[in-house]
Amino acid sequence: MTSQKIIPARNWGQRVIAALLIAVVALLVFMVGTSRHIAWSAIPQYIFDETILDGIRLTILFTVLSMIISIVAGAILATMRLASNPVLSGFASLYIWFFRGTPLLVQIIFWFNIQLFIPSIDVGSIHIDTNSIVTAFVAALLALSLNEAAYMAEIIRGGLLAVDSGQHEAAKALGYTPAQSMLRIIFPQALRVIIPPIGNQTISMLKTTSLVSVVAAQDLLTRAQNIYARNFLIIELLIVASIWYLVMTTIASAIQLVIESRLGKSTNQAPGLLQGALRLMGAEGRNG
Repeated sequence: MTSQKIIPARNWGQRVIAALLIAVVALLVFMVGTSRHIAWSAIPQYIFDETILDGIRLTILFTVLSMIISIVAGAILATMRLASNPVLSGFASLYIWFFRGTPLLVQIIFWFNIQLFIPSIDVGSIHIDTNSIVTAFVAALLALSLNEAAYMAEIIRGGLLAVDSGQHEAAKALGYTPAQSMLRIIFPQALRVIIPPIGNQTISMLKTTSLVSVVAAQDLLTRAQNIYARNFLIIELLIVASIWYLVMTTIASAIQLVIESRLGKSTNQAPGLLQGALRLMGAEGRNG
């Protein structure tokens, strides 16, 4: 019996769409590349400009600090959201509702102008001017962190709820306290669900920091704006900023893939270890 060779049907629709996409992209690249209104020689000049590099450092600092603060705050809010106490759960729900429901740009401007209704902090004989504390950097960091904490809370809560309820019961059977159960059994398994969206939020935060330019927080975009305000090379400096944002997000994406790969290998062992411990306890109980 001769074998028959299966020939897949040709999808002419996809080929036509692909050809059109290639043509459109090639046309756009040609139009931009041959534009006489873009000084391409200025782009390499500013790629490693010290002012731009300082902005990159501050952008990374904003990203790292805001993510650390938001993860810690989000874990607390997620725990409160799952608490049986209605006050704690209600406060966490209200926080998440407010910070997810208002634009981040509005929150940045609000913190930058907080001295308008809290001009000073007075505690007894201590008088502190609000402007001396809530600088442009602090205002931007507060807005980024508090806003992101609302999203982190939902991500962490979703990860904790994704762990099978039997794991909680098994941890109790092993004599773990609620804190030990959370840290040793539940949270390690929840990380498999939590880490990917946290990585995505971190990559998004790298780009979201550009919003702090509205309060002149001296991030990458602010530094680029400061330069093109003097030399009027607007498109060129925006291209420089875009190149660096692409570099940073690409590196962050690569780091995320490595972490997810290693985390997947380590956390896959947690359920098996717990089940093995339960079987061992059952065997000891039968022998006793």
